[in-house]
Amino acid sequence: MKISSLALVILNLVWVAETKNDPRAFFVFGDSLVDNGNNNFLVTTARADSPPYGIDYPTHRPTGRFSNGRNIPDLIAEQIGVDHLLPYLDPQLDGKKLLNGANFASAGIGILNDTGFQFVNIIRMPYQLSYFEAYQNRVTALIGAEKTRKLVNEALVLITCGGNDFVNNYYLVRNSLRSFQYKLPAYVRLLTTEYEKILMRLYTLGARKVLVTATGPLGCAPSVMAMRSQNGECATELQRAADLFNPQVTAMIDLLNKRLGSDVFVSVEAHHIFYDFINKPKDFGFEVSNTACCGQGRYNGVGLCTALSNLCSDRAKYVYWDGYHPTERANRLVVQEIFNGTKYMKPMNLSVLMSMKG
Repeated sequence: MKISSLALVILNLVWVAETKNDPRAFFVFGDSLVDNGNNNFLVTTARADSPPYGIDYPTHRPTGRFSNGRNIPDLIAEQIGVDHLLPYLDPQLDGKKLLNGANFASAGIGILNDTGFQFVNIIRMPYQLSYFEAYQNRVTALIGAEKTRKLVNEALVLITCGGNDFVNNYYLVRNSLRSFQYKLPAYVRLLTTEYEKILMRLYTLGARKVLVTATGPLGCAPSVMAMRSQNGECATELQRAADLFNPQVTAMIDLLNKRLGSDVFVSVEAHHIFYDFINKPKDFGFEVSNTACCGQGRYNGVGLCTALSNLCSDRAKYVYWDGYHPTERANRLVVQEIFNGTKYMKPMNLSVLMSMKG
């Protein structure tokens, strides 16, 4: 059903009015694009807990976010009026703070359990979902089963994963095990099927308003370009992977909603948003779209972002903060599209989703 501009404005006004008097929980699942510090509490190499990470965060200190400042969950929380979201492993997440929700994401994870094996100790998706179940038990002890069910049903959920299944699994090394087992189209089908199982597990656990993203334009990430680009073009094979995977995730979500008889899942076509940043940077106020702000080597994409790396002076001019992750400004523009956009949000944007009852 198409929604008119006037109806959209009315829905926005209703949503804003209700939000002021109706606190809402927010839950986040996924990888380093949305991790806000869980990996700080783990013995793992997938960490962002040292400078210059966090240089533009309000504290100007590293927080575990793979960003110069705020990441997408932070900015969505601001938009929907949710207080600062804590990582689930943070000991401070207790008592009434639990009612705000939690971030279960962990850098390095993928849809598949063997993705990110090189990072050793990360919270793979089955464990993120188990923690969500444990979270609900903790909240039930606090406010009772019925109120907990209502809290979860009415909460917003964001899940972001898939990129690592390509970058840190299928294409990690030449002739990787997964590339030996599967040709790319078959691997994409495997990932889509397994992603659907994860989404259905979220639904079983009570999630009813779920934003789902797949990958960005993988071949255009500075780290990938440093390894695979010949003349500054996005790496063809990883672009092909993203171009195959993302539409299949959107189609899977559409079929899933039809099967459930409700628009539970909303597809965020983030790859298209980032394509626009990369192909038309000046339209969005960017000056550099193919080089990371923090790094070294070609496109500042070699190795990790550390205190010894090259560091740009104006992060707002860059699409990429490090070899794989966006700057805070890029994240802000993505969240604007998530909240108000119509082109890359299917079947609705976040403002419409949040205005819907039940």
